[in-house]
This record gives sequence, structure tokens and C-alpha cells, in this order.
Amino acid sequence: MTALLQSESRTSHAPVGENNANDADRSAVRRPDDALAGDVIRTLRHDGTLDPAHDPKLTRDEILGLYKLMVRVRILDDRLVALQRQGRIGFHIGSLGEEAAILGSAFAMRENDWIFPCYREFGAALLRGMPLQRYVDNMFGNANDPVKGRQMPDHYTYKKGHFGSISSPIGTQITQAAGFAWAAKIKKEDIAVLSYFGDGATSSNDFHNGLNFAGVFRAPTIFFCRNNGWAISVPTERQTASATFAEKGIAYGVPGVRVDGNDIFAVVKATRDAVARASRGEGPTLIEALTYRLSGHSTSDDPKAYRPDNTLDPWRALDPLARTRRYVEQHLGWNDDAQRALETEMDAEIKAAVAAAEKTELPSLDSLFEDVFASLPWHLEEQREELRKGPRAKGHGAH
Repeated sequence: MTALLQSESRTSHAPVGENNANDADRSAVRRPDDALAGDVIRTLRHDGTLDPAHDPKLTRDEILGLYKLMVRVRILDDRLVALQRQGRIGFHIGSLGEEAAILGSAFAMRENDWIFPCYREFGAALLRGMPLQRYVDNMFGNANDPVKGRQMPDHYTYKKGHFGSISSPIGTQITQAAGFAWAAKIKKEDIAVLSYFGDGATSSNDFHNGLNFAGVFRAPTIFFCRNNGWAISVPTERQTASATFAEKGIAYGVPGVRVDGNDIFAVVKATRDAVARASRGEGPTLIEALTYRLSGHSTSDDPKAYRPDNTLDPWRALDPLARTRRYVEQHLGWNDDAQRALETEMDAEIKAAVAAAEKTELPSLDSLFEDVFASLPWHLEEQREELRKGPRAKGHGAH
């Protein structure tokens, strides 16, 4: 059965073209059974047991901790969408359906390793220690926002947790991660660098530059592609003519692996293996995590315009939260009472953070001139004084 599924989903290589009748059958088309292909790393079996060949050997506390964080991220996603719809924040880009891929990979990184995020990885920032309040402050752009209101919501950073800054241009974090990893190698520091990106970013110049550079210099980089089926409204079959995204590393001497991105155990195992490889000085790895974006690209996107809602049912059946919950119920004694208590706790925590963020003042005008120069140049001092004396928009004082 696995061989048949693999054959059906991998054999067509018709060229891309608007008028090509075979385009819909091309191998890059995402299907719910993709993770059954023989080359995909899977750990969590249908019967609720773990495949010993790919078992990352997580402790009970580690598994429950990851599950609780998955729930936290899912609830937070839901609340932030509601806040945007109410006009209380301007934007949110979520991770609905991709929690296992994001949290499993971030969990597998060591404390001294670094992460260069895309924009869906707020769960990874929380896992690395970013306080929930600081993340929510970023959503409101207030004075406690880590980036001081200079970027749009969901564009944050957490240096203490070795978590780089998010920026909107597609793929730029890939070359930044490769350069950072190369610098660590030159300094002989045992550091691995994880870079997240979506399948759409594999069409960017930074993807090819980053992989080529890391391949040539054997930089300790883990390139983590969340193949969630969509680059906003562009499906994978319109994004590439290759059978997989993992195989794109071959041209650059970067080994590629594919993993079931909705299986948190498999993601931890695949990422840990890549970290170990980087630590041994063997260079970068490209990981393609097969997952699916259950929501829109962001709160500015209406996925029903290009994706009928009824097509999501097979993907919802693969929801990583549901799969992980079945495991913790079957093996760790989790139950409905524990679930309700967790959700109540998370709900209260998020409401408190939102209430505090809404009461916090806006960033000061002077903060515009901070974080660039150790000593402010004279011409910027003049500009700051002019700004202080200038007219203020309603609600924006000089505090």
C-alpha cells in the first residue's frame, strides 16, 4: 500500500504550464497520504505506539510539556484572530495545523543553538523562553514591545533565547542563518542554526544562495522547510516541478530528509539528527516537514477564495494536536478533566496578558533614535528635538 501511494504521488513530472492538462497530476501536488511515502520519517503509528527506529526517547515530562505548549499555541492563535477581527490588533499570522513541525524542531535544538524564524514560529519563541506578555505586547506595538512598535504585529525577536528577528521579505532569514552558522564555525563554537521557511520561499534567491553557501562552507545549518501546501494562494504544484523540496539540496551538496510534520516525535528525531550532524562538522541538512496550513495565510487572507473549505476534512483528520492528544491519553493518563483545566489556565493567562498590553502606553518618540548608535550623532539629536516639538497625531503624545 505504501509503495502504491508513493508511486501515485511521485511519478508524474510534467512541465509547468498554464495550458498543460497534466499539471494537476504533477508530483508536487499535496495529498493527505504524502506522509505514507517510504522516504518519510514517521514515528507515531496509527495504533498509538512509537516506531523504535525513529523514537526520540522523550521523557513523560517532555511529552506532556510539548503537548501543553501545542494547546497553548492553538488557543493563542484563536484569541489573536478574534482580537484582529474586533479591530484591537491589526494583523496576525498563525500556525494552525503546523504546531508539531514548529515546536518539535525548536525543542530539538540545544540551548546554545540559534533560530532564525520565518513568521509563524511564535510557538518556538515561547518554547525558547520568550515571556507571553512580551509576545502579546508585540501584537499591540506598545512600549514593552521587544521591537518598540517598529514592525508590524508578529514581527518580534528574543535575543536571550537565541531567537532572531522576524522580517517580512521572503527567505532573507535563510542567508542570515547560513552566515551566522559560518561565523560560529570560524570561531570554532559548537553552535547549530535552524532556519524556518515555507515551501514558497524555496523559489526565492535567498534559498538557493543560502544552501549553496552552507554547502560549500559546510556551515552547521538546519534548513527547515514547512511544506504546508500553500504559498499564500499558490499551491505546491505551481511552486516547483521537483518531486520533493528535500531533493533541492542535492544540487548544493546538502542532504535532504523528509519527515511527517504532523508527528511531533518524528520531527524531534529528524531535527536532533540534523543537529548532531552539524555538531560533528558534517555541514547543513535540509528538512522538508510535510504538514498543512489549516487556516488562511494570515488574517488578511481569505482562503475560501482559492481553496474550498470542504477539501480540508482529510487534513483536519491529521491535525497534530489531535494525534498527540490521543497518544498522551493512551500512554500518559491524560483525560478530559486535565484538558479542561489546562484550557482554563491558558485562557486566563492570555486574557491577563491582553489586558495588560492594552493598558500599556505607546513607545516613546525618543525610542525612534535608540539601538543604532552608542552615542547619538549631532544631526540625529537635532532631528529628535524637532520631532519632540512637532505636531502630534491624536492619541500619540510625546511620552
